[in-house]
Amino acid sequence: MAGAVQFGVLAACVVLFVPMGMAGWHLSRNKMLFFSGALFITLAVEDPSSCIALLHEIVYDVKSRSGVSSMRNASNFEGSWNWVASGPVVACEFQRLGRSDASDLLNGSWVVVAGDSQARLIVVSLLGLVLGPEEMDSVSGDLFKRHSNYQIVIHEIGMKLDFLWAPYVTNLTDVMVDFKQSKNYPDVLVMGAGLWHMLHVTNSSDYGVSLQLLRNSVVSLLPISPDLGNDGPITGSVSIRSPHVFWIGMPMLINSMLNTEEKREKLKDALQSAYEQELYGSKLLRQSGGPLLFLDIQLLSKKCGKQCTGDGMHYGGIVYEAAVHIMLNALLIESHQKL
Repeated sequence: MAGAVQFGVLAACVVLFVPMGMAGWHLSRNKMLFFSGALFITLAVEDPSSCIALLHEIVYDVKSRSGVSSMRNASNFEGSWNWVASGPVVACEFQRLGRSDASDLLNGSWVVVAGDSQARLIVVSLLGLVLGPEEMDSVSGDLFKRHSNYQIVIHEIGMKLDFLWAPYVTNLTDVMVDFKQSKNYPDVLVMGAGLWHMLHVTNSSDYGVSLQLLRNSVVSLLPISPDLGNDGPITGSVSIRSPHVFWIGMPMLINSMLNTEEKREKLKDALQSAYEQELYGSKLLRQSGGPLLFLDIQLLSKKCGKQCTGDGMHYGGIVYEAAVHIMLNALLIESHQKL
C-alpha cells in the first residue's frame, strides 16, 4: 500500500514539474523557466492543435466613455474582451496572464517584433503587460518615435525586446538574412507587413512574391520539420530549439474613416481581399502548411468594430492586447507540444 502511495506521489511530481521545466527550457535558451502549476497544467488538458485553432474565439464588450457622444475616436471608448464561453473554448482553459505569469513565461527571453505600425502596437501591449505604469510612461516617448527601431532590456526578468521598423516584406526578409548571418536567433519572433505595400506599391501579385521569398528565408533559417515544404531538412542552426514565429495580419480597413484621400482612393476592400489571398497562397502561415502562427488582426479588429478605431486602420488597445494574450497562450501550448 505504501509503495502504491509513493508511486502516486512520484507520478504526480513528474506530471507537475517535468512539463513545467521542459516547456520553460524550450521557450528560452538562456535559463530554465517555471510557470505556475495551474497555468501550465490547464493548458495541457486538451489536444494542443485543436486549442491553437480556437485561440481567436474572443468576444468584446465595448461602450462609449461616460459623457462622450461620439465613438469615432478610438480613445473615446472603453471595453474589455475575453474568450467566448462555448464548450470547446472553455475546455482549453485559456488564461489571461497577469504581469507575474507573463514575466515568468518570458523570463530570460529575447523577443523581436518587426514590421509596421501594427507591429509597434503589439509591442505597446506586450510591454504594458510586463512593465508597471510608471515604467511604461518612461519608455512611451522613445517607443512612439515614427519609423524608428526601439530596444529595451527589462533587467528584472532578463528579457530583451527589439522592435525593428520594417514596413515592407522585403525588409523582413533582410531581417531573417541578418539572423542567419550572425547565427544569433531570438526566442520569439513576431512580424508582419503589408499596409505600406498596399498604399505605395498597390500590387497584390508583387506582394505575394515577396511573401514567398520571406517564407523560403524563414524555412532555411529555422530548424523545423521538412514537412513544411520540399526544401528538405533544415541544417546549420546553432540551436536545436526553433524560435517561436508569429505573423501579424493586417487590420480590417474602414475606408470611410481613413485619414487621407490617397488612402481612401487606394485601400479599397477588393485590394485588401487580393492581398489576403496572396498571404494564404504563400504558404507562410501554419494553417496553410507554413512555419508561422497567425495573429489574425483583421478578425480581431472586425469583431471589435468601427467603434474601436479613430482612423479606420489603427485600433484601440484591447485589440492588440487580445492578440498578445493569444500569442502568449500559443507559446504555452507550443512549448507543451514539443515535450
